Amino acid sequence: MSLLARGPLAFQRSADSADDTAELSRLEARLPPLLSVIAGMVDFTGFFTLGHIFTAHVTGNIVLAAVVAADGSPFHWAQLLAIPVFMLALATIWLIAQASGRHGSSMVRLLLLVQFLVLAALLTFSVITKPSTDPAGLRAGVAAMMAVSAMACQYSLLRLAVPGAISTAVMTGNLANAVLSAMDLLSARHPLLPHDSTPLNRSLHRLLGFILGCVAAAAAVSVAGDWAWSLPAALAAVAIAVR
Repeated sequence: MSLLARGPLAFQRSADSADDTAELSRLEARLPPLLSVIAGMVDFTGFFTLGHIFTAHVTGNIVLAAVVAADGSPFHWAQLLAIPVFMLALATIWLIAQASGRHGSSMVRLLLLVQFLVLAALLTFSVITKPSTDPAGLRAGVAAMMAVSAMACQYSLLRLAVPGAISTAVMTGNLANAVLSAMDLLSARHPLLPHDSTPLNRSLHRLLGFILGCVAAAAAVSVAGDWAWSLPAALAAVAIAVR
């Protein structure tokens, strides 16, 4: 290839890379608050209707299992199964991302689509089988594992495609950062947090989004039962269209 032909090609690749970087930056600003709402909906709906299983805050299931073992109450097998299923789902999504050969915003779209398909499948399964009628049964366990897999996709999306984004599902870090950032802002002395720490507004957006998702899910579960899964599925579809 001649230098004259290589020049425009290199310029086009540079322009495409710059466009993708700008698109990824916009997604990082706009997408996480919406994902936080979805995570809040999935976590609340799963915990309330599927036998007290955390589907977003997966490690919380270890504590629940330990409590059950300590007080002798009936054990829900899905609480422990959620951990290896989450790990397996993460590995599967990594393989999907690698096989796709996509990067940046293109990978974001792919993994958002995977999350939507899992949540749509969960909605269909729940409407047909009504797992909430037997929270300790096999159907509820299957539904919970599907919800855990959807959240694994969300975690993978942020780690693989938007590495600068903070968690949209586990709110402890966001709450801690919000309080510490507020203290820094109120302090008359020099701030203690590093300059590159997460801004206060980002942590608040995720925290408020998660709470909003929980409140919306509570209302949906009380009114619609198993159809409450339609809310996170619908928002997952909206997330794909975010620009």
